[in-house]
Amino acid sequence: MRPRTFGHSANVDVAPGRSPRQAIPFLLPALVVLSALVLYPLVFSLIRSFFDAGGDEFVGLRNYVDTFTDPRTLIAFRNNVIWVVVAPAAVTGLGLIFAVLTERIRWATAFRLVLFMPMAISLFASGIIFRLVYAEEPEQGVVNAAIVGVHDIFSPSSQYAGARPRDGFTPTDAGFTANAQARPGDTVMLPLIGFNPQEMPAQALPASAPQAGVSELRGVVWLDVSVGGKAGQVDPIERGMPGVAVEAVRDGQVVARTTTGDDGRFTFPDLSGEATIRLPESNFALPFRGLTWLGPSLITPVIISSWIWIMTGFAITFIAAGLSAIPRDALEAARVDGATEWQVFKRVTIPLLSPVLLVVFVTLVINVLKIFELVFVIAPGSVQEEANVLALQMWQVSFGSGGDQGAGSALAVILFLLVAPAMLFNIRRFRRERS
Repeated sequence: MRPRTFGHSANVDVAPGRSPRQAIPFLLPALVVLSALVLYPLVFSLIRSFFDAGGDEFVGLRNYVDTFTDPRTLIAFRNNVIWVVVAPAAVTGLGLIFAVLTERIRWATAFRLVLFMPMAISLFASGIIFRLVYAEEPEQGVVNAAIVGVHDIFSPSSQYAGARPRDGFTPTDAGFTANAQARPGDTVMLPLIGFNPQEMPAQALPASAPQAGVSELRGVVWLDVSVGGKAGQVDPIERGMPGVAVEAVRDGQVVARTTTGDDGRFTFPDLSGEATIRLPESNFALPFRGLTWLGPSLITPVIISSWIWIMTGFAITFIAAGLSAIPRDALEAARVDGATEWQVFKRVTIPLLSPVLLVVFVTLVINVLKIFELVFVIAPGSVQEEANVLALQMWQVSFGSGGDQGAGSALAVILFLLVAPAMLFNIRRFRRERS
């Protein structure tokens, strides 16, 4: 049935639409920019990957073969796999947990804003922050400062860390053992060095050599600074070292143990026969300084934890938006039917939220495959090889010490091929939801 028309437009069935040609002037600037920034580099990199480092000789697939046989690139592939398996799932899971837990609290918006704030900081600046957070020195690294503080509460450090006998002792796993044996009636002189005199305990008194006992083994432990005096002898300005544990060892067994007084003297009153004097390692053990977070074994987990801190706010924002769009009638109906909150979350919330979770996860996978700044900034130069990822390897090969833009272009093409499926998946999903 033809539509009813009036007047001179009787021969026209429908009003004509606008011509697509009218959109070309508006799309042309965007197309030019897109071609210059995306299409041209992509095509140029693909062509360049078939040439040598100088770009003069065609080498075919040699760059790709070298890429899959280079140990550094294989490490980068391995680390990228770890990133893809761990990081997106962790961020999506944390985002879901925080979004659900904060849905009903009063300050939910403020809480989510705080968690989203790291997204406002560039990855380069975030890398500098976490380089300091995970610094090995407790005076700089926040993490090690906290760990050392907790450790020292339960296991205080030794009082004379780093000190050692001047001579006449052999270092062992158990401490410093005297080379000569001692017996009751002897006087043992134990001068120590390697300790700052200004850090001596306040109760330390001037040291003096004890008188030899008839049936007792006596000795003195003092800090031998040997300034204006003679090394190995007690000088008037030198002080004893209180609280030093001293052991008498016979046949590998500790037969007696004592502790020095404020003047550094000690006595074994009940010692019978010869014994070897030993200063246990606990007297001089260096203080606990935390973990080497930026070392080869922990560098990748450290960088992943930094990325999780940055991206959790992104996941919370999207998942919270998805939660707000879930029909409340479905949740209430499940509760009325007797479902627990966990069952509601598992059987209703998760299925209805799965499209959003999938989009967040895929977007994070794309982000992870392109990770560069955090690895470049956080990982020290000595361990960058262990923390290497494909994007960093591409930059190092192309513009770093390698200077081989042919191999770098091959890495760029490989990285694009890894990212493209995730991008196409997101694009198709967006189009399916819009249609």
